[in-house]
Amino acid sequence: MSVKLERLSQHLEKHLGERIKNLTLALGEATIEVAAADYLPVMLKLRDEPELGFEELIDLCGVDYSTYAENWSGRRYAAVSHLLSMANNWRLRVRVFAEDDGFPVVASICPVWNSANWYEREAFDLFGIMFEGHEDLRRILTDYGFIGHPFRKDFPISGHVEMRYDPDEGRVIYQPVTIEPRENTPRIRREAAYGDVSHG
Repeated sequence: MSVKLERLSQHLEKHLGERIKNLTLALGEATIEVAAADYLPVMLKLRDEPELGFEELIDLCGVDYSTYAENWSGRRYAAVSHLLSMANNWRLRVRVFAEDDGFPVVASICPVWNSANWYEREAFDLFGIMFEGHEDLRRILTDYGFIGHPFRKDFPISGHVEMRYDPDEGRVIYQPVTIEPRENTPRIRREAAYGDVSHG
């Protein structure tokens, strides 16, 4: 582990203490997990504390852990934020799980970094994660009449509806999906000596 990463983890433990549920240092990056109730205060501290100094939100995304591992027993939906401190030259990943899998809600961090606005709208649109306190939480990538959240693991690959132009009605219409579900198994052809270094 690098000296810089060790120093970051010490500052995190010093300023956040027991609000950190889990701290992981791997592959040259630090990741912390916080409870949904502590999410907004922790993000404010990460931005405002000079020893941490995360003045920039690089990214925020939703994650569906429902098929993450065979024995996964944790919560299903999480919001993951990537922060950057230009003053201290380090990065941090922050993960917060929504408490209720049926209606996932976490606090909005738009008051902390206004760049979170569209990121949170995307996580809402694609995963159905609600961001409490977001002033304009509406779909951003799918159509306004779209039903469901297409990045959830249980959403069908072909979707629920399809749209097409109807020349008789002179407009675009929505109808149930007419595509028959199928599974494609690609054929792979290789030479007999493929991968054998002695045959060049």
